[in-house]
Amino acid sequence: MLNSILYEGVSSVDFVSILICTGVSIVLGLIIAFTHKFTSRGSKNFLITIAILPMLVETIIFMVNGNLGTSVAIMGAFSLVRFRSLPGSSKEILSVFLAMTIGLATGMGHIWFASLITIFSCILMFVLTKINLFEENRMEKMLVITVPEDLDYTTMFDSSLEKYTENYKLLKVKTVNMGSLFDLTYQVVMKKNVSEKEFIDELRIKNGNLKIILSHPLEGSEL
Repeated sequence: MLNSILYEGVSSVDFVSILICTGVSIVLGLIIAFTHKFTSRGSKNFLITIAILPMLVETIIFMVNGNLGTSVAIMGAFSLVRFRSLPGSSKEILSVFLAMTIGLATGMGHIWFASLITIFSCILMFVLTKINLFEENRMEKMLVITVPEDLDYTTMFDSSLEKYTENYKLLKVKTVNMGSLFDLTYQVVMKKNVSEKEFIDELRIKNGNLKIILSHPLEGSEL
């Protein structure tokens, strides 16, 4: 089952084997794309990329076929693509790595192994997305308070934060508007059955009615 359909040690690959590996790459790429669509948010362009990526990687493996010079050239090409790409979410990176892994497997002729890994990985992604095993605390919020530069913010909001949150932590302070304002970013865990509007209104009185943002933490954000 885990054996390659390609002949070991042969520098050329027959046309039928290429068609089989390419067809399997396209099917498995579509499976990965549909799994990503149903388990995460993804644009149409990204889903198309995921669907085609295994076939492209498989083609590259066919083209290399033990040639050291071609391998070095392809490594350089992938390095250039890296600097032209924007970083995505953790789920998008996972889908890209899975698609590349499948392309490598089919390019070496391990179509049954590639199919097994794809099915297992997609089922695992779907199950872990639907269950609450790694579900974030829905009471955890990100709070951004804008204050004027002359305001002593060190203890100004402590009473309100203690009143409406279980715990809080000041993550960062950022100057904005050419240093005339400060953005205070807090990580807070809201108490149950408290009014977010009353919380924000109380903060507005203290920060001079400047901008306040209370939101869920962004996926993959590291502040």
